[in-house]
Amino acid sequence: MSTQFFSNLSRNYIEILEDSEYYDVTIEVGEDPNVKIFRAHMNILCHRSPYLRRALISNNKKNNNDGVLSHTKLPNILPEIFQIVLKYIYGGILSLDEENTSDILKMLVAADELILHELVDYLQTYLIENKADWMEKHFELIHRTSFQSNNLLELQKFCTEFMAKSPDKSFESLDFTSLPEKSLVSLLKRDDLRMKEIEVWEHVLKWGLAQNPTVTPDPVTWTDDEFKTMENSLQYCLPLIRFYSLSSKDFLGKVRPYKKLLKHQLYEDLLGYYLDSESEPSNNFLPPRNGKFDSKIVNLNIISLVSKWIDKIDASSNFANQRELYLPYEFKLLLRGSRDGFTPDKFHSLCDNKPKTVTFIKVKGTDEILGGYNPIIWETSNNWGETKDSFIFSFKYKNGLFKDGMLSNVKEIDYALSHGQRFGPSFGKNDLILYGDNRTRGYDNIYCNQSSYEKKIRDTEDNFSIDDYEVFQIIKL
Repeated sequence: MSTQFFSNLSRNYIEILEDSEYYDVTIEVGEDPNVKIFRAHMNILCHRSPYLRRALISNNKKNNNDGVLSHTKLPNILPEIFQIVLKYIYGGILSLDEENTSDILKMLVAADELILHELVDYLQTYLIENKADWMEKHFELIHRTSFQSNNLLELQKFCTEFMAKSPDKSFESLDFTSLPEKSLVSLLKRDDLRMKEIEVWEHVLKWGLAQNPTVTPDPVTWTDDEFKTMENSLQYCLPLIRFYSLSSKDFLGKVRPYKKLLKHQLYEDLLGYYLDSESEPSNNFLPPRNGKFDSKIVNLNIISLVSKWIDKIDASSNFANQRELYLPYEFKLLLRGSRDGFTPDKFHSLCDNKPKTVTFIKVKGTDEILGGYNPIIWETSNNWGETKDSFIFSFKYKNGLFKDGMLSNVKEIDYALSHGQRFGPSFGKNDLILYGDNRTRGYDNIYCNQSSYEKKIRDTEDNFSIDDYEVFQIIKL
């Protein structure tokens, strides 16, 4: 077993740095009028910084004279910043407690120039974990700095995440059209970009026009060459637009005029999708942003419709927007029967005391999907759950596609939910019941008999079995 005495070693190396004798390197740091000459030692610098190794060895070859000190210049670094970095190079010491955040950012840029990977990684993490508020307030500076180097990946990730979650704030801090292509592409790849897709499309077009100032904004006036120029500028952006998330009105008015920018087959698929209300997206389509969810039972169209019912939005009130998916919630999977088991005990252990849950049930032997929304919590105590906002629903397949579902709102709010140790997610007195005589073995009494809700959601009141069921908690995005 070896013993390590790093503290003494660090102190001794700092003493070497501060000693006015034995140095063999001078470094001119900064630009007029703020310039300072530092004395240092070639062996230490060459082994700590690949950048300084290259610079000093190159200068040595040029000045191949005995007795002449090696000399190099670092005009891009402030002397006071280099002083801190040099202490790190010699002694592995860095104290940031009394440094202002703008100076820490300058240290990061200096460390990146000197290829000090350890320091670069540490400073990025420190800024993200301790100075996030400051960076959001100075977002333009942080964004510009991070994308000037390929080594500041964590800072770039911070910027992209902030732009995705707070596009209004971030776009106020910078000129969107000046974004580097790499930054724009990173942003467009985000599933959690909180912008309407039509706004994403409009911003991308605006960015493309800024790269080609001779092209006029009106596509009606574009020549074939100008369409090709724009297509080339947007070649990495166009495949990342979620065109299937647009409303029919937006597709007609804001995408169709630019159809020559799109691949022919993509445009034809989109045209068929928006003209035929029963058509589904092509197999290689990108899902809507915020549209990723883990379900073996339902698709995004059902998630969208249930979300509208939760927010009391009339899904049929605006025909032009029926194609536009409504996805304001994260659907967090709490339980899946085929994964976790089909018992009341498992349901209560995974789902109790979690507000705002949606249940989906796949009926065995039919093409039916049943379910319900509970805005309050599930409990094991034997009582009724009271709420005026719960509802149950059903969907059916036709020609392999889900058709618009049937919604049934609660009418007896005192009996909206059935709680109990032997119940699964159950609604009303009898409206949608999952019950097991033995709470650890499974559901042996599953049925729908209309009583506490406005409508019956099945044509029959017979008991049925289930292929699978899922319970999600919804979380506002």
